[in-house]
Amino acid sequence: MKSYADIKQCRKLAEFLPIKSADMCFNISQRHNMPPLMTPYSKFNEFFDISPTPDFLIPCWSLAALLNVLPSSTLDSSDDHHYRVHCMERFTEWYDNQIDACYEMILKLHEQNLL
Repeated sequence: MKSYADIKQCRKLAEFLPIKSADMCFNISQRHNMPPLMTPYSKFNEFFDISPTPDFLIPCWSLAALLNVLPSSTLDSSDDHHYRVHCMERFTEWYDNQIDACYEMILKLHEQNLL
């Protein structure tokens, strides 16, 4: 099961979502001896004596963080383990994981200037 948005999704979300809404981060630099995923993003400076930069640190959203971004949303599941999001009288297509369904709804609402 996918627990977090992937790097490609996170880069796109970081273009318009508030960084403080992210609850994790990807470390993509090989220079720093840190795990690839750390928590929490908003407290990064307290843990390490370096500042987060897009060159090596990408904000990342868990399912809970993505759902918090969506106003009054519901996550529907099917009998065959597929998921879709209902938000603001809109539905996503069915996806095989919850993260992708939330991601697509966030993109849809952003494109329509509703988020």
